[in-house]
Amino acid sequence: MDDRGGSFVAVRRISQGLERGSNTCHSTSAEVVAGSAAWLGRGLSCVCAQRRENDARPSFDLTPAQEECLQKLQSRIDVAYDSSIPEHQEALRALWNAAFPEEELCGLISEQWKEMGWQGKDPSTDFRGGGFISLENLLFFARNFPKSFQDLLQKREGDRSVWEYPFAVAGVNITFMLIQMLDLEAVKPRSMVGATFLKFLAESESAFDFLYCITFKLMDHQWLTMQASYMDFNTVMKSTRRQLERELLLEDITRLEDLPSYGLLTR
Repeated sequence: MDDRGGSFVAVRRISQGLERGSNTCHSTSAEVVAGSAAWLGRGLSCVCAQRRENDARPSFDLTPAQEECLQKLQSRIDVAYDSSIPEHQEALRALWNAAFPEEELCGLISEQWKEMGWQGKDPSTDFRGGGFISLENLLFFARNFPKSFQDLLQKREGDRSVWEYPFAVAGVNITFMLIQMLDLEAVKPRSMVGATFLKFLAESESAFDFLYCITFKLMDHQWLTMQASYMDFNTVMKSTRRQLERELLLEDITRLEDLPSYGLLTR
């Protein structure tokens, strides 16, 4: 732990892929090492943005449809992960099954979770930065873009660093970054980026999950382009945010599929 209260795990890549197909409750494919940095959001030093509460920002009026969709999304954001709720337990199991379909999970608290890039054997402790919606985001990614999901999980593409970012914890950070970037906890958007996103949200309630998938793949693309290692994670996240903001404000973007970074995704 550092003086800001945050922590992270760095994953040292020992082999190019994870060995699957066995029902054993151990892994020999990655070494998880604790270190000091701020990886998770709420209450910690965020990796993506610094906001001054007294900043003067413009506000944008919403249509009734946009207001309704925003309120529904905010309701999702407000849900904390609760390991005692059966629905949350099942979502976590579903994530494991989507990530490692040939490996049986020994339990919701297991050393196996480190294979996915959680900080410890109990992933519920990592959801404080993104809440239940961060689990929903990961599950949406796994189900809708399984190839890209597996490519990132297994670190299949590109010339990788010896010390890689932990997949799952990075996913929680991306959820938190998007909530901040789009100012989704405000009554009305206070930036053009936020106002633009609400147009997409009014057309599809899964717009946030869809943008999450694009952002995760973009982050990994930036990681490879910058030849980053784990100490560069904050820099990569800031670069990812700037690129995403630029793309959302392009004049010819009428749907999320028009974003240039959408082309990085494969199903």
